[in-house]
Amino acid sequence: MLVIDHRFLGAQRVPDRRVQLHIKRGFATQEECVALVGLIDQAPQPSTIADDVGDPTFRTSETCALEVAHPIVAALDARIGAFLGLDPAHGEPMQGQRYAVGQEFKLHTDYFEPNGTDYNDHCRISGQRTWTAMIYLNEPDGGGATRFKTIGKMIQPETGKLLAWNNQLSDGAPNPATLHQGMKVRAGRKYIVTKWYRERPFA
Repeated sequence: MLVIDHRFLGAQRVPDRRVQLHIKRGFATQEECVALVGLIDQAPQPSTIADDVGDPTFRTSETCALEVAHPIVAALDARIGAFLGLDPAHGEPMQGQRYAVGQEFKLHTDYFEPNGTDYNDHCRISGQRTWTAMIYLNEPDGGGATRFKTIGKMIQPETGKLLAWNNQLSDGAPNPATLHQGMKVRAGRKYIVTKWYRERPFA
């Protein structure tokens, strides 16, 4: 069962105290989603990861850096920041991802591991990632759900639906219960956009 959390403009919050996870249906319009899919298709590149634990199949999607000055990107970016109540200066540039049949992103967290080899490279200036916002731009014909393993929550793609979660605990430490997976697409393609925020202004 989901509950309404009025601090986030009527979004639903998954009722598990281990993770602050909010769901907002219809956050992006159909027109915005179609336009963003078109932008992602223009310049996709193989997705990268800070630490793939030696598994070349860990993340097999494609990623597109979205132009921050594009009117649709800029409008959505501002709306996400207002929804979360976060300083836009702390946001990383928005990205788009697409997943073809068989592609996935195995279980991972969005924060940078404090003991990781490249933690300082990623966090020295802007700090750790705080919030993640992700929007489904379409509904693949099969598969492509987002699974939060620790809390046992599976979320199905739905055009325009936003997921937002806090990657940190109340004391600012990384929250391992945010462990999640972009499950394999079984039919069609999946498109999403992602937006991450940092502890300090992003540079």
